[in-house]
Amino acid sequence: MPPRPETLILQALLEAGEDGVVSGADLARRLGVSRVAVWQQLEKLRLLGFDIASLHARGYRLAARPAFIHPALIEAWRRPDAAAPRIHFLDTIGSTNDEAARLLAAGEPAPLVVLARRQEKGRGRLGRSWHSATDGNLYASFAFHPDVEPARMQTFTLWMGVNVCALVASFCRVTPGLKWPNDLLFDERKAGGMLTEARLDADRIHDLVFGLGLNLRPPARGWPAELSARATSLSEHTTVPLDPNKFAAALIGRVLDAYGRFLDGSYTRDFADLWHRFDTLKGRAVTLLQGEREIRGVALGIDDEGSLLLRLADGHTDRFRAGEVTFAKR
Repeated sequence: MPPRPETLILQALLEAGEDGVVSGADLARRLGVSRVAVWQQLEKLRLLGFDIASLHARGYRLAARPAFIHPALIEAWRRPDAAAPRIHFLDTIGSTNDEAARLLAAGEPAPLVVLARRQEKGRGRLGRSWHSATDGNLYASFAFHPDVEPARMQTFTLWMGVNVCALVASFCRVTPGLKWPNDLLFDERKAGGMLTEARLDADRIHDLVFGLGLNLRPPARGWPAELSARATSLSEHTTVPLDPNKFAAALIGRVLDAYGRFLDGSYTRDFADLWHRFDTLKGRAVTLLQGEREIRGVALGIDDEGSLLLRLADGHTDRFRAGEVTFAKR
């Protein structure tokens, strides 16, 4: 599907930069329409919240754009050669994972992406709620039809996690940590979480939803008291200006590429190195919670199946496929 006219206009204005100007004639050539049709598209963008200045005898300049997640900007920042999954954007949603699963069940073609500015029922692992403020954070779910055996998916969330970390590192020029199995951290404070949910059909995974909640910046009024010691955001750890829409576009591309590499098996070439780069547990004393059971040990990384390796007090190493990890106090 060719880019929409508003996407082409925004791409031209973004390429020109903050002080750049794009002529009406150039825009008309790009779109293959008349100057009047260009003006009509510019009016539509202005109604969507874009401040587009008209400069007499020169053209148009993007004077200001929405600072929050905006579907038109995400499309404009996408790579021209990138695959274009259907992006479902909602201002407010109960849960992006639930919506992605609903769309798959309704017959929407996969892959698809669900993005929201705010979640009312965001959740993490073990049914926990996820603080889902509106202030520029990112709530995204990616839905697929992998049609693979469940055993193949044991390292899926871990592989997606290291890819999200790698994107954050390159985009923000800061290195996050990944806490097994699905938390993105800075200095033991959580900036993001991932949740994979699947539907099995005759011993095959038919529907797969990968959800991500990522704090791009702190809430305008600060973190709630119960989260102030445990939560953080990307903007609190980088001096690089963080454009949420440019980041979201890059994230969509990275997740789709990572999914493709997972399915064809080529991910195994890089998985161990990426995990070692971002593993925030290795060498640390931790407590693993499994229901009422507490297991203390020193984290030694993961095995080929994604299980956590712990050296226990008696000196032997055991592996664990599930549980909740907390850091031992230093």
